[in-house]
Amino acid sequence: MNPRIADWSDQRVWLLGASTGIGAALAGLLLARGARVALSARSAVRLAEVAAAGGGRALVLPCDAADAASLHAAWDALLAEWGGVDVALYVAGDYVPMRAWELDMAKARRMIEVNLVGAISFAACVVPQLLRQGNGQIGFVASVAGYRGLPKSLIYGPTKAALINFAEALYLDLRPKGIGVRVINPGFVATPLTAQNDFAMPALLTAEQAALATIDGFAGSAFEIHYPKRFTRVMKLLAHLPYRLYFPLVRFLSGA
Repeated sequence: MNPRIADWSDQRVWLLGASTGIGAALAGLLLARGARVALSARSAVRLAEVAAAGGGRALVLPCDAADAASLHAAWDALLAEWGGVDVALYVAGDYVPMRAWELDMAKARRMIEVNLVGAISFAACVVPQLLRQGNGQIGFVASVAGYRGLPKSLIYGPTKAALINFAEALYLDLRPKGIGVRVINPGFVATPLTAQNDFAMPALLTAEQAALATIDGFAGSAFEIHYPKRFTRVMKLLAHLPYRLYFPLVRFLSGA
């Protein structure tokens, strides 16, 4: 399926969404394993803090994932510095818990722009260069919330479902041309975004645990990297239930 990466030494990695959460933890882990990492997010100050542990192997390229011009400017700067990438990872995301009676279009649009449109803009930057190189990988952090509709995930879930679908279509197009495509579907991870949740999050991971599981996934060839398995396998089972069973079971499990 996908090329395996066991040794990250001197791998050129563009990490969009590197200032907090899984992205910042991934940056630290990749730098510790010898990769050269281009760090992008809106906060230049926070990126500089993450880069400080990189021993000169980090390149700080601030940009806004929801602003195509800003994103393309960061990509142009990366190309000018490195000439290309070996792995491009889209980790940027936005999340606001939302129910049907709380629908807020400004917050909804922001989630759509960051979680989906930004990912497509990211691919529009990277894919042509990967095709010119004839190698490399692109990956997207989605979520098990994209498997099926869930309470409090009125907008977030659909954006992640669309991102999973987008990654699947990319894989079908790009893998025959020698380009790897990954989708990363975490369960609950302790980040500033999930801190908004007012319910107990089963099988909660730290950002560092999630980053390690992601890197371990690249050592295999699978299209989907999902974790923790004790939770994601349950979510996969639920996703295959008929609606007459799925809806009452999810209401019961979630207390919705």
